[in-house]
Amino acid sequence: MKKIISRIGLLLTLLLTVVTLSACSSSASQKNVLRDDKQTKTITWGVKADTKLFGLMDVRDNQIKGFEIDLAKAMTKQILGKDGKARFIQVTSQTRMPLLRNGNIDAIMATMTITPQRAEQVDFSRSYFDAGQAILVKNGSPIKNVRGLNHKGAVVLGVVGSNSVQNIKKFAPKAKVLQLSDYSQALTALKSGQGDALTTDNGILYGMSIENPGYSVVGGTFTKEPYGIAVDKGQGKMRDAMNEALTKVENSGQYNKLLYKWFHKVKGFDFKGAER
Repeated sequence: MKKIISRIGLLLTLLLTVVTLSACSSSASQKNVLRDDKQTKTITWGVKADTKLFGLMDVRDNQIKGFEIDLAKAMTKQILGKDGKARFIQVTSQTRMPLLRNGNIDAIMATMTITPQRAEQVDFSRSYFDAGQAILVKNGSPIKNVRGLNHKGAVVLGVVGSNSVQNIKKFAPKAKVLQLSDYSQALTALKSGQGDALTTDNGILYGMSIENPGYSVVGGTFTKEPYGIAVDKGQGKMRDAMNEALTKVENSGQYNKLLYKWFHKVKGFDFKGAER
């Protein structure tokens, strides 16, 4: 009798769990981020605050500034109208996906490369910036390209949560990869001699080279890294609104103005090739 009662109790517990999960799933699927944002006249963006040119905290006024910030503001106006407001929350490569899934942010615009693996977890807009992976080295370094790192003893610095780490293993499989939590720590490690090169997307590395004249981007790009805006799964209307807004910003000429504002002085940057 005790066994029967115990089994009945277990079945009831399992049934309650299924019902609860179904209710949560149903509630999540019914959420309409675009509708909610139109009601509040605000889109909450997850952005980088440690990446010069794209999103960097200005300590003088505690405002995040960069190409992605300005583009997000322009797209917000296209989606919500002239009174629409863009709210920014700092994310890292590690935190951006959990914050999106938890509903803390509505969209990610944070140098996030569109990949098949990530597309299984989020929905991407089309690319708004076509980057490529490269390496940053100290001036005078014998390392001239990624192939120069393919030997035992070479140390490549990267950031946790970035696909750059996986890519470097394909092009320099003999090198050791040291992963840091963010780009600031990775650059500090490069300066202190903990690595021979720092690898990530060329756009990010260009920003580092501007602030650190003793370091240069070398060897060109060895991958294609298209950046996309990520929204949570099931938010197709929000994704479509992002694509439509991006097209309008491009067609108006505003995109190229923002591109020129942030990149025209960057040595080695192909401004003409990046125009839209």
